[in-house]
Amino acid sequence: MKNLLKKEILLTMHPTAILFLFLSALLIVPNYPYYVTFFYTGLAVFFTCLNGRENNDVFYTMTLPVAKKDIVKARFILIIILELLQMLIAVPFAFIRQNIGLPGNAVGMDANIAFFGFSFILLGIFNVVFFGIYYKDVKKVGKPFAVSSVVIFVYICIAEICAHIVPFVRDCLDTSDNMYVTEKLVVLIEGIIIYAVMTAIIYKKSRRNFEVYDI
Repeated sequence: MKNLLKKEILLTMHPTAILFLFLSALLIVPNYPYYVTFFYTGLAVFFTCLNGRENNDVFYTMTLPVAKKDIVKARFILIIILELLQMLIAVPFAFIRQNIGLPGNAVGMDANIAFFGFSFILLGIFNVVFFGIYYKDVKKVGKPFAVSSVVIFVYICIAEICAHIVPFVRDCLDTSDNMYVTEKLVVLIEGIIIYAVMTAIIYKKSRRNFEVYDI
């Protein structure tokens, strides 16, 4: 597994994945839909899978003495690392956003604790939709990305609308982090749990799909 993961990082991962990590700096842009930051994480996943297809990565890996399930496992580990790194790098930018005296985000959710909880859910949804389609046919990368993009942008629209019209989100969650800390922490923990459960479920489903996939 160590060698497979090394192959994923050095040979399969698209270079833009590293660049997109630093787009977490978008969290300090005034009046911006901050959830879009994590769309770029999905774009990094798409480019990585596309890069693998163009370089016959799956076919090459299948010629190695490794199990099909381990091929899926290595890819998921890489993707989870990228997603968690995106979250980690975003934290200091959210902290800066909270402490430079800017007014609240007029577009929607501010970059606070609850925002990260909702963002974890966004990434969980992306994983479910993208990999639920991708591992049925790894030669077709465009379709899973197109469908997952539509789904997460619908999610972003709903989340941003909620920040304007749902009283609990608007008055409690979409506030500075020195207010309603307990409620925001609950949302963050719930978001992490939902992300973990959704990713674990789609990993198992992807492994089953790939096991029966005839390359």
